[in-house]
Amino acid sequence: MKLLAAILVFGTALLSSNLAFAEQGIPLLTVTSGGEGEQSYSLNIQILLLMTALSLLPAALIAMTSFTRILVVFAILRQALGTAQTPSNQILLGLTLFTTLFIMTPVLERAYNDGIEPYMEEQLGFNEAATKAIAPFREFMLNQVRESDLALFADMAGDVQVDDLKDVPLKVLLPAFVVSELKTAFQIGFLIFIPFLIIDLVVASVLMSMGMMMLSPVLISLPFKIMLFVLIDGWALIVSTLAAGFYV
Repeated sequence: MKLLAAILVFGTALLSSNLAFAEQGIPLLTVTSGGEGEQSYSLNIQILLLMTALSLLPAALIAMTSFTRILVVFAILRQALGTAQTPSNQILLGLTLFTTLFIMTPVLERAYNDGIEPYMEEQLGFNEAATKAIAPFREFMLNQVRESDLALFADMAGDVQVDDLKDVPLKVLLPAFVVSELKTAFQIGFLIFIPFLIIDLVVASVLMSMGMMMLSPVLISLPFKIMLFVLIDGWALIVSTLAAGFYV
């Protein structure tokens, strides 16, 4: 339940910085200014934020966690094995999702303990709680992203001046993180593809030397690739390597 609450409130935090609030004339949607200049939003606005955030959770899961890298690696692995739709998309998505939750558990727990739990106990205001809840995700992304990708999107933004990496705005950090994850995933996929490609080349050369032109090399090499993958305990090796590759 803590993980679910962390995910839900995290999605709400993404919206809080850009949402245009209703005018003061609507009683149900009010913004109250405090004595020190802070603002607190009515319960109706907070519920609206939470319900709207539910539609953004899939995008947040893909863009701000380890989900992208893991899924791309699994897709390349299936292509390298040449097993068509085995494992199926549903199985790969399920394995990717639960592996992502396993990797992101420390981040989600920190978001819950630092921001969500104090907010639920009315120790923090909504804005401060949202900031503290999103901070662990920012740190996670900064630990994985390449500085070259950050510099690229900062230059594209034009109006962003970053003196400290911790001050990088989300509009720069998010696309830079996704591009960096895709680059890493394809690098890992390349290394995975090489041994299976060698098996395909060897089988094709043997069949050609034997004059078996009409026999598909893929049909013959598939059992050898599956046997190799099983002998090295491939799934456990790849999942453990992916999990160890993230700095949480």
